[in-house]
Amino acid sequence: MSTRRRAREIVLQLLYEADVNDPRSDESAKQFIRSRLQGRKALTEFAYKLLMGTLEHRDDVDAHLSKLASHWTLPRMAVTDRNVLRLGGYEILFGDTPGRVAVNEAIVLAKRYGDKNSPRFVNGVLDRLYKELEAKQSKD
Repeated sequence: MSTRRRAREIVLQLLYEADVNDPRSDESAKQFIRSRLQGRKALTEFAYKLLMGTLEHRDDVDAHLSKLASHWTLPRMAVTDRNVLRLGGYEILFGDTPGRVAVNEAIVLAKRYGDKNSPRFVNGVLDRLYKELEAKQSKD
């Protein structure tokens, strides 16, 4: 497993937790990430940036996802799927990760943590988001 993939798994755990409970403090989240990644500094910073960025831009990402998830509202989605979409959506819209990589990484997370329909659902929504952003950027 790639180390960045492991970092995304840890971020997904924290996003899931923040979705169903009060979020941890920033320092507690960073300590959790650091301990899970065995103190690897660059990877800890990558994961922390993903977590904080996703939480900071959650409303924007949710607005995009709500528009693109045909016949699904965010509250109706499985908590895991919703947070995989948020993480992937953040990476596509605001992150440094190439869009195709963000989509593929989200699919891998959905396969591992979602149900049998999760990968297809996540792929459909994030692929539309990626293509919409790509089309918008090509117009500019």
